[in-house]
Amino acid sequence: MEYTRLGDTGLTVSRICLGCMSYGDPAAHLPGEPGRWAWVLREDDARPFYQRALELGINFFDTANVYSVGASEEVTGRALRDFARREEVVLATKVWGRMRPGPNGQGLSRKAILHEIDASLARLGTDYVDLYQIHRWDPETPIEETMEALHDVVRAGKARYVGASSMHAWQFATAQHVAERNGWTKFVSMQNHYNLLYREEEREMAPLCRERGVGMIPWSPLARGRLARAPGAAGTARSEADRFGKTLYAAMADADAQVLAALDAAATRRGLPHAQLALAWLLRKPGVTSPIIGATRMDHLEAAVAALDVSLGADEIEALEAHYVPHPVAGFG
Repeated sequence: MEYTRLGDTGLTVSRICLGCMSYGDPAAHLPGEPGRWAWVLREDDARPFYQRALELGINFFDTANVYSVGASEEVTGRALRDFARREEVVLATKVWGRMRPGPNGQGLSRKAILHEIDASLARLGTDYVDLYQIHRWDPETPIEETMEALHDVVRAGKARYVGASSMHAWQFATAQHVAERNGWTKFVSMQNHYNLLYREEEREMAPLCRERGVGMIPWSPLARGRLARAPGAAGTARSEADRFGKTLYAAMADADAQVLAALDAAATRRGLPHAQLALAWLLRKPGVTSPIIGATRMDHLEAAVAALDVSLGADEIEALEAHYVPHPVAGFG
């Protein structure tokens, strides 16, 4: 395993982060959302992935309050308590999504943030998280209110650092400016949508993060599995049930097919899994700290870690990138 600092902080994280959205309760859902989490692994099936991740040297684990409506945090907390010492792992969770019906059941108001951090800590069974992230931008709440509430979470010792996820670069810059102007805690990380099929982050967000010392921890680094299998191969239970994932790539399927063909050719030539090459490409992009990997088969996890040992030549990188065309912004909602 390789390790690096998260942005300009002193926090050391593994170059692979285990995303825990895949683990929780398949039956969990809010009213009107039956089947949303039907594809996730139950706790008994999920625990070996935490154990193996730790054996491979992964110390960075990411979840969110909305994953399986809290069950992912519960499963994650129990597994890490059983398999690791708290001080040895970097534990991240997120706030923003709807956790219950009715007013104040979602968002980034002071009320929501201060309630949800306590609820997340109770489910995780810990006194603090290392990284507390806003899952998206909340247009209904003044950013000053959000940033002050996050600062208070840090001052209370309930989070060591704060981070953000997919949004426009101007929004992220505004949030950082508000925090700096008021002497509040700034974001140290950006969890953004970034992979071979979606490179729009290279235009504004990635340069901003590099300039400001913010670590990028991309989500969906394998494009919801599209970069993990040969073109035309059957999808997974998740890909069939993942309504949000289907919205991310449908608009550019024809253009993406050429990128997938280039990846397939490279994987065939190298004799390596598609996922391993796609991750090797992302791991070498400037500013990328630790892609967040979702694993529901053990070979997913093994291939992700093995990607650290893959070196891509300039000609291989050029071939993988040659067919990319501009995409509509996706993943902010």
